Amino acid sequence: MNTPHGPEQVPHDPRTDVSVRFALRSPARLKTELLAGLVVALALIPEAIAFSVIAGVDPRVGLFASVTMAITIAIVGGRPAMISAATAAVALVIAPVSEQYGVDHLIATVILGGVFQVLLSFLGVAKLMRFVPRSVMVGFVNSLAILVFVAQIPHLVDVPWMVYPLVAAGLLVLVFLPRITEAVPAPLVTIVLLTVVTVVFSLNVPDVADQGELPESLPTLFFPDVPLTFETLRILAPYALAMALVGLMESLMTAKLVDDITDTRSDKTREGWGQGVANIVTGFFGGMGGCAVVGQTMMNVKVSGARTRLSTLAAGVFLLILVVALGDIVGLVPMAALVAVMIMVSIATVDWHSVHPRTLRLMPLSETVVMVVTVVATVSTGNLAIGVSLGVLTAMVLFARRVAHMTTVERTLTSDDTCTYRVTGELFWASSNDLVFQFDYVGDPENVVVDLTDADIWDASTVATFDAIQQKYAAKGKTVTIVGLDGASLDRLRRLSGRLGGEH
Repeated sequence: MNTPHGPEQVPHDPRTDVSVRFALRSPARLKTELLAGLVVALALIPEAIAFSVIAGVDPRVGLFASVTMAITIAIVGGRPAMISAATAAVALVIAPVSEQYGVDHLIATVILGGVFQVLLSFLGVAKLMRFVPRSVMVGFVNSLAILVFVAQIPHLVDVPWMVYPLVAAGLLVLVFLPRITEAVPAPLVTIVLLTVVTVVFSLNVPDVADQGELPESLPTLFFPDVPLTFETLRILAPYALAMALVGLMESLMTAKLVDDITDTRSDKTREGWGQGVANIVTGFFGGMGGCAVVGQTMMNVKVSGARTRLSTLAAGVFLLILVVALGDIVGLVPMAALVAVMIMVSIATVDWHSVHPRTLRLMPLSETVVMVVTVVATVSTGNLAIGVSLGVLTAMVLFARRVAHMTTVERTLTSDDTCTYRVTGELFWASSNDLVFQFDYVGDPENVVVDLTDADIWDASTVATFDAIQQKYAAKGKTVTIVGLDGASLDRLRRLSGRLGGEH
C-alpha cells in the first residue's frame, strides 16, 4: 500500500519484528507482501537455472538453493524484505570445485562457506560497512542497474521478432498501470497478461521451460559424500572462504541499500550470520548456496513495495510451489515478460541524481572518480564484490592523498640560537614521509623547536620520521625539542620513539 508521499512506512524493530505483526494486522500490507513474493518467485526461476549452468550443476540444485535460502533468511536474517537466493557471484566462486571434484565437494564447500560466514560475523566483519563511502554505494547501485540490464541482452538477441513487441507491451504496462491503480503489482499483471497473450495466440517465443528442466519433487536432506580429512579441508577451504567473503560483501551492501530506500536500520551482524546459517541449511538440502540477490531485492522493495520478512518467506514458498506443483504452467511464462520486469527494475535502480550533469559539476572530482572506478570495475568483471573492493581502495588512496596535501610547515627564527618549525595537519604515513626534507639541517641554529600544537600523530611511520629528523640534527651537533602534543598523539610518540629500529 502506498501513501501520497510514497511507499507506506512500516514500523520495524529488528529485535522484535514489529513489521511482521503490522503486516498480519493490515490486509492491504499483507496483500502487498504476498504478491511481491509471488512476482519475485517467478523472476527467480530463470536466474536460478542460469546460475546452475554457471556452477556446472543440475538446474534443480540452483532452484532448491533459491527456495531454501529465501525461506531460511526470512527467519534468521537481519534485513527484512531482502531476497537471498542462488547468485552468479557465488556460482562463479564455487564453479571450479564442481568441475574438478564433483557435486558432493561443491555442496561441502557451500556448508563450509556458511560456517565461515557465521564465524566472520561474530568476529565483527559487519562493522566494516561503516568504512564504505557514499560514492562507493552510489557506484554499487549504478553498477547493479547496469548488470541487471546487461543480463537481459541475451534474451533479446537472435530471438523471434515477436519478442520485441511483447517486451515493449510489458514496459508500457509497468510504466502506466501504477498511475491508474496499485491494487495489484504491475510486474505480476505484466507476467500474467503476456503469458495469456502468448498462449492464446500460440506465439513461438522463448519461455521459462526453455531455460531448463524444473524439479518434480520436494528437496530432501543431503549429506555430501566427501572424506572428512585435513586434505579435503585444505582443498575446499580457499573456495569456501572466498564464497563467504563475496556473499557477505554483496549481502551487506544490499542490506545497506535497502536501509537507505526504506529509511530503516537493519542488524548487519544478524544478517551476516543469517547468511551463513542459510548457506548451511541450503547445503544440507543439496543447494548450491547463494547470498542476497540485488536485482530481485530491488524488485521486491522498490518496484513492488514490500517491507517485511513475509515477502521473502512468500518468495521461497511460492517458488517451491511453482517449480514442483505448477511447473508446467510456469514453463509457459514468456521470457519477454521477465525481461520487461527486469529492465524496469534496472531503470528504477539507477541513482539518476548522481549522474545528472549539475550533480557532476558540483561533486568533488575525487568522489566522481571513486564512483566511476566502482562502476567500471563491477561491470567489466561482472562481480559486485570486486567493484566495491576497488572502489573502497580508490577512496582510501584519494582520501590519504588529499589529507597529506593539507600538511604545512612554517619556519620562524626565534633568536640567534633557536628556530621554531610549526607543523599543521594530520600526520600519518602519506603526509609525514616528505616531512624529513622540510628542515634546514645545515643552516638552522643549535636549538630547534618543532611545534605540533596544530598537528596530530596517527601512526608509527610519523614517529619514525621524527626520529630521523632528530638523528639528522644530532649528527650536526644540534638539539631538537618537540612540543605541543597531548593525548593519544603524545602517548604514541613517547611509546614508540627510539624503538622502531635504526640507530638512535
